[in-house]
Amino acid sequence: MPGLLRGVVRTAAIAGTATAVSNRVSRRQAGRWARQEAPPEAPLQPPPAPAAAPPPGMDDKISQLKELATLKEQGVLTEEEFSAQKARILAS
Repeated sequence: MPGLLRGVVRTAAIAGTATAVSNRVSRRQAGRWARQEAPPEAPLQPPPAPAAAPPPGMDDKISQLKELATLKEQGVLTEEEFSAQKARILAS
């Protein structure tokens, strides 16, 4: 009986060690595969540029044209300058 018990204990010890080693290898391999499959970290991108100001609406254009007319009447703008600025405002 002592020989049989010694054989069972030895088999249990070897089987337990083999199981522990196998589990450790499996975990290590799974970790390697996870790192390989994980997408690379994206580099930090600069924040998006602020949105451009919306084009002036018709009310803004009218008020700008009125200001131009006032400046022309005051003699600050010549007829040519007034026409050029008016064309620029209407084209925008």
